[in-house]
Amino acid sequence: MPEISYPLHVREVLVTNCGRICMHRKGVNISHVLAGQRLGIKKVDDGIWLVIFMSYDLGYIDLEQRTLQPLDNPFGPRLSPMS
Repeated sequence: MPEISYPLHVREVLVTNCGRICMHRKGVNISHVLAGQRLGIKKVDDGIWLVIFMSYDLGYIDLEQRTLQPLDNPFGPRLSPMS
């Protein structure tokens, strides 16, 4: 797979072998399926971060609760506005 890169305004983090990322000295479970992959995270509010894999928005991290709230299936079919 080619190296994944994110825009400059998106911070890159590496998912550990156990499926976590570390932010501000807090571990947040993501998924062991993504172990070793680089994710992008973008601050959207105080303590709330959007998690991005490649060009897909996966969900939001709440740093207070240390949880990932996933979005609906980001890999599901996308409807074209022309259909």
